Amino acid sequence: MQLTADNPACIAHINAMQAVIQRMADNSRSCKMWCVTLVAAMLVLMANAGEVAYAWLALVPVLTVGILDTYYLSLEQRFRNSYNDFVGKLHQGELKPAEVFVIKPSGSVGTHVGKSLRSTAVWPFYMALVVLIVAAGWLA
Repeated sequence: MQLTADNPACIAHINAMQAVIQRMADNSRSCKMWCVTLVAAMLVLMANAGEVAYAWLALVPVLTVGILDTYYLSLEQRFRNSYNDFVGKLHQGELKPAEVFVIKPSGSVGTHVGKSLRSTAVWPFYMALVVLIVAAGWLA
């Protein structure tokens, strides 16, 4: 059975893949928002309590949320690879019916985590927060 781009199952599969990719991107965005909120709240509370010397504690959410954000970005890249493979097979006429509705990330976890760590979506953001925290602690 030849699957074509106008097949309802293929369209549903593509829509599901796009939804998963969008969810990973939204999770990554939420990580950044929560990290800024947590760091700002911690620094304000420490400043109000006169304990700015403990500003380094704000590095904990930066590290943990940064790891989570990197994970979501790597998952997004892997799902995007899976999406591109599916669409490529669909256009080349090589798609098998058993591949429809199999939604799983493709590619190596380690490779994509490494790419995500080097991504401009991750390291500049979290490094800026680290610099801010270090400056807050140093200026106290």
